[in-house]
Amino acid sequence: MRKIFLLLISLFVGIFVFFFIGRTIGWREIKNAFLVFTGWQGLIILILTLLMMLIGNWKWKEILKGEGVDVSFWNLFKPYLAGFSIMFLAPILLLGGEVVRGYILKNRNSIVWSKGMASVLIERILEWTVNLLVIFSGLLFFLLMIDLPPRNLTILMSSLFLFFTIGIFIFYLKILKKESLISFFSRWFRLKFLNQKNSFLEIEKEIFAFFRTQNKKLWQVLGLTFLRAGVMWSRTWFLILFLGKNIGALPSLSILGFTYLIAMIPIPTALGSHEAIQIFAFNSLGMNPFVATAFTLIIRGAELIFALIGAIIIFRLGMVILNQYFTNKNHI
Repeated sequence: MRKIFLLLISLFVGIFVFFFIGRTIGWREIKNAFLVFTGWQGLIILILTLLMMLIGNWKWKEILKGEGVDVSFWNLFKPYLAGFSIMFLAPILLLGGEVVRGYILKNRNSIVWSKGMASVLIERILEWTVNLLVIFSGLLFFLLMIDLPPRNLTILMSSLFLFFTIGIFIFYLKILKKESLISFFSRWFRLKFLNQKNSFLEIEKEIFAFFRTQNKKLWQVLGLTFLRAGVMWSRTWFLILFLGKNIGALPSLSILGFTYLIAMIPIPTALGSHEAIQIFAFNSLGMNPFVATAFTLIIRGAELIFALIGAIIIFRLGMVILNQYFTNKNHI
């Protein structure tokens, strides 16, 4: 109940910010910029978004192979989209997408829970490692190009970046020292139940085994993670070009860095928050604010298509589970 309440609060905040921006800039200006995006241009953005999903699924498959589990690419794609749907539409449900992916693997492919969850968490850890590098590089270039942003925005961006950076740093430090993260969190946050759950310890064991420097799959998956970020970078640059602005590769990297940064705030589809930060970024780079709003609307629209497909997969899975429950109950 508490998580649903937080989800609604974050959604309402996003809607409020979104409509505030729309009224300030003008819906007609936003609509005119959005109408520029038609035909083959839209198809290119959609194909690049699909490519991002396929590479993400490929990463996951290779991680599972590194754990000794072989699942076909297309059998993994359904749970991948289901997990993406949760992360995109309900990010306030922390690890919700990851749990859904692990659950589907366990029930549909008979994959041990610890291996399934470890594979998902490994994928997310590597994803955020690369994301932080993109954020750092993009913001560094951005700050070299313009003056510092407003104080409140600087505090927010710095806090988010620092929080995730510390988290990634602690993880890799524990990996190098071969120290248990479960024990660390149990001690620091008084979560004694973590040490009492064998499943948590098994998941940690799988993750630590994968992050061995001798593991070739680690470097292969890291390369795929950079490849996915490169596709997102290309999508950013192409979309800005389609909207009539040729700003070059490095400014596009800054825009992508802001996209990653705002994804750290758990607002469904980054509604409102993405517009707010990109308006600042686009304006600082000499572009009109309505172009920034059109940019975020198109990105959101392309990803929403795949999130809705994932939602359908989750719905169908729920119906199957419900049917199995009543079937088993009738046989008792």
